[in-house]
Amino acid sequence: MELRTFTLQPTHLFPTFTCCVKPYNFQHSHKNDFSLKISRRNLGLIIFSRECIIRTENANAFEFGLVAPDQTVEEAQNVVRVHAQDLLQVRNLLESESWKIAQKVLRRSSALLKKDIYTIIQSKPGSERPQLRKLYSTLFNNVTRLDYAARDKDGPEVWQRYEIIVAAVNDILSRI
Repeated sequence: MELRTFTLQPTHLFPTFTCCVKPYNFQHSHKNDFSLKISRRNLGLIIFSRECIIRTENANAFEFGLVAPDQTVEEAQNVVRVHAQDLLQVRNLLESESWKIAQKVLRRSSALLKKDIYTIIQSKPGSERPQLRKLYSTLFNNVTRLDYAARDKDGPEVWQRYEIIVAAVNDILSRI
């Protein structure tokens, strides 16, 4: 079977893209020919949908990129306490029961803190890492559970998770 590449056929306003697939016996068959016509409107929609899918600056979800490529250990150590304080400042929003805003602030501040702590843990000696990784896991698992509790507007669960987060943050900061 021979596969020919797309060819552009000039027309008045709308280009026509064609791709022909020939059977193995090289006899021309109309059943295997197909063409793809793209109008200006469809081309605009394709480009616009690509921009919407790829753009992530407005997303309010957890950041999964763990290490900032240009962040040094010193930079992480300088800002880790600030980011930890930002995470704990979500308390005011939880007290006023501003659940949606609290979720957004929680996600944003936890993403920054996660990068900082991970960078610092990677710089520690191998003997200290398991304890720090366990605290790291406890902290951010409870951040996720707090996020879910805020989504469900479950007050007692929110406060239970918040207290665990405070204890984990204090424990991590005392060890690094």
